[in-house]
Amino acid sequence: MDGPDLEYQRLYLPPGTTRGVATEVLTLHAQYGDWELDRLRLFPDGSRRVVLRRRRRRGAYLPSYLPS
Repeated sequence: MDGPDLEYQRLYLPPGTTRGVATEVLTLHAQYGDWELDRLRLFPDGSRRVVLRRRRRRGAYLPSYLPS
């Protein structure tokens, strides 16, 4: 169900980022930004490209970006 009621955010996790740190970063985005995992791509060099999504909320404030 893609459409205007969803917003997306892309993250880049550099090579050398451990699985535990990646999990922690994504957990923080989910917990405090209400994001959920849409796609995760792991590259041979160890870097990760992540796409998060969430429903847009009319009138409610949620930060669009959480520092990672």
